[in-house]
Amino acid sequence: MFDLTGRTAVITGGAGLLGVKHAEAIALAGGTPILVDIAGDAAREKAGLISTRYGVATLAFQSDITQRADVQALVKRVLSETGRVDILINNAANNPKAESLSSQTWSRLEQFSEEQWLADLAVGLTGAFLCSQAFGIEMARRGRGVILNVASDLGVIGPDQRIYRQSGVSEDQQVVKPVSYSVVKTGLIGLTRYLATYWAEKGVRVNALSPGGVYNGQPEEFVQRLTNLIPLGRMASIDEYQGAIMFLCSDASSYMTGTNLVIDGGRTVW
Repeated sequence: MFDLTGRTAVITGGAGLLGVKHAEAIALAGGTPILVDIAGDAAREKAGLISTRYGVATLAFQSDITQRADVQALVKRVLSETGRVDILINNAANNPKAESLSSQTWSRLEQFSEEQWLADLAVGLTGAFLCSQAFGIEMARRGRGVILNVASDLGVIGPDQRIYRQSGVSEDQQVVKPVSYSVVKTGLIGLTRYLATYWAEKGVRVNALSPGGVYNGQPEEFVQRLTNLIPLGRMASIDEYQGAIMFLCSDASSYMTGTNLVIDGGRTVW
């Protein structure tokens, strides 16, 4: 049921921290991962490592998914290279780490610029829409396919800005998780529901995955504050979402569509 042999999966933001892990999950299941990223050289480097490690064909394409022409060209190139597209993982997002923003205050709502707002929505929402539209049309034409939108636990709950607080810093200077991140991730869940019902009769399943925080060497004070909010008492390791990727992209989830799968150590239920 989890076998993805012969299936091609496009992963946007494929050169990023979790994008690579999503691609590895596809490779582990026997599929062909295609890493798409605006940083083409990085995507090609990661694709080479995955191909060598897992012994499966792994491709990488540079693309600006905020531009319709780029996305349409990407679809043509994928079909030219592989002849098919079975899976789309909308993973790309601007995600500034509030815990590492130091004393910068641009993230605060009062100072948050329209330019940054539009840039974040362009990558996280418009990019997901354009890719879903272009690749989804091809899936619907073939009568089967899977779209997976990578949302976040912050698409389900509001960010607890207390975990980012720094001692000795005035309230109006404290860094925060930007508003655009919550809006993008919540929007992806809404996009999931819309597409799931729109293409259901065409055999295209659409689900969302809402992961919690991943440990990646963050400051210890931040880690402690966040883990205090998580029933399991820790952040996720970098590879703990791979099982969910395999499940949601394979026939193991064949009767599942329009759902947001939350994997956050229990944070959203506490």
